[in-house]
Amino acid sequence: MALARTVALVLGVVYLIVGAVGFIPLFVFGAAPAGMPSASGNLLGIFPINAAHNVVHLVIAAALLYGSTATSAAILVSRVVGAVYILVGILGIPFPNGFGILPLGGADVLLHLGTGVVLLALGFMAPASDDRLPQRA
Repeated sequence: MALARTVALVLGVVYLIVGAVGFIPLFVFGAAPAGMPSASGNLLGIFPINAAHNVVHLVIAAALLYGSTATSAAILVSRVVGAVYILVGILGIPFPNGFGILPLGGADVLLHLGTGVVLLALGFMAPASDDRLPQRA
């Protein structure tokens, strides 16, 4: 399996777990951070989240898991999701409350920027290959 597909699969599973765990009160504790009233709490006491944020994580997980099905899909999804995460990370600096919809600030800024950089790097450095061609032994 190509590196881009493997990373899409791993990150897809991670975001699936994060999105699901965000709905379990045991893992969401601490008050909403100052300046982020849209947050309902902090995932693991670190990352500000709310229900909409959890749903976005599940949608991202679905996209990444789809991307893991073929190298061309992994490259496309890595580029798109990576660019979106870079944008969201940058927006989290001046708009930590995410326009009153999603908490984007705090520790999420670094997480989003890091995820975006990894995905963009993979999306643009991964060699394109046709998954339908047989592999040589």
